[in-house]
Amino acid sequence: MADKDVASPALDHELRDERPRWRIVGPGLVVAATGIGAGDLVATLVAGSRFGYTLMWAAVLGVLIKIVLVEGAGRWSLATGRTIFDGWKSLGAWASVYFGIYIVVWGFSYGAAAMSSSALPLVALFPQVDLIWFAIMSGLIGAAVVWLGKYKMFEYVIAVLVGVMFVTIVGSAVLTLPNIGEILGGLVPRIPEDSIIYTLSLAGGVGGTITLAAYGYWLKEKGWHTPRWMKVMRIDNAMAYVISGVFVISMLIVGAELLYSSGITIADGEGGLVDLADVLAERYGAFMAPLFLVGFWASSFSSVLGVWNGVSLMFADFVATARGLSEDDPRRKAGGSYYRLYILWLTFPPMLLLLLDQPIALVVAYGVLGSLFMPFLAITLLFLMNSSRVPERWRNRPLTNVALVVIAGMFVVLGVQQLVQALAPVLG
Repeated sequence: MADKDVASPALDHELRDERPRWRIVGPGLVVAATGIGAGDLVATLVAGSRFGYTLMWAAVLGVLIKIVLVEGAGRWSLATGRTIFDGWKSLGAWASVYFGIYIVVWGFSYGAAAMSSSALPLVALFPQVDLIWFAIMSGLIGAAVVWLGKYKMFEYVIAVLVGVMFVTIVGSAVLTLPNIGEILGGLVPRIPEDSIIYTLSLAGGVGGTITLAAYGYWLKEKGWHTPRWMKVMRIDNAMAYVISGVFVISMLIVGAELLYSSGITIADGEGGLVDLADVLAERYGAFMAPLFLVGFWASSFSSVLGVWNGVSLMFADFVATARGLSEDDPRRKAGGSYYRLYILWLTFPPMLLLLLDQPIALVVAYGVLGSLFMPFLAITLLFLMNSSRVPERWRNRPLTNVALVVIAGMFVVLGVQQLVQALAPVLG
């Protein structure tokens, strides 16, 4: 597989030894597990409980959308040897300013939300302990796991959590004895009355966070850093999102079979997963409640670990690039001072929000910035991957461009809807 024009025997030997091979556990599994958090499971569960299998096609479409976006981020990194932030910077100062504000405000608010999400199932299992203590413990353990920046250990822990999620979430779907005919019928695109936002959210919002853009950083940490790894990256990305699609479809099946068919309602927000654990226990036996809650915790804590590691890598690159530091500067890398600074930012200041119940101004700012990130990613990939910054061989094909235009439009609609929700408290 060595390049024909390689003149150096040493380099030729290095390329022969590289031997790109796909492994089932890779950066794709990390980004998929990080993106599918408890909030995404709730969104899918609610869609199934309200519309049955009608929106199954939207869940499948959502998997394809994430494959396109993450493949674009990965292809940029492998084809150019540059990080996604370096690409954004090349588009102009506006991108750097937006990203700088976003990553600071988002991290502050997300830290509290992620720790609280991880604490909810633990409180349900151990009600004698207050939620805030489990939340703080989740943040501290997450920080400890990723502090040294050892990617191999981080990836191993994520793989274990994904295994737990598979047993509990997919197992819950299998227990409901789903109707295969109705599942296949749900693959035919239909939009029920009053379901447009649910449809868009299921197709575009589930599993869509800043961690999609972190994929290129995880590729580098894995050691996949040249175009020779392009095929491996594409297999890794596709298989990982197929796995995440299994989780999403499983939750939709649970919502359709257990809730929709029985007319059962659950609480809004992530508390709905706690309610679901009780419903499962009542229907299939007491052992199901703790089993499902462990899966709930695994989905939440995998997001904590993924953000604490991946977004910290992005922050380190952002600061180092802004300061003009060299590529081999240790402060730019995993385990470096900027990486650890952001881990601390994600962990300790958000603990104040746990006490203050998230001040409304910060929640509004978080909502406004968050509503703009996914269209920002889709649109910037459209510009970057069609430019001279990328070798011609690795630029977008026409079908990819069409897909990105459609995805960008979808996320703009979702972003406007999220923006309206974020500004609602201010506008009354």
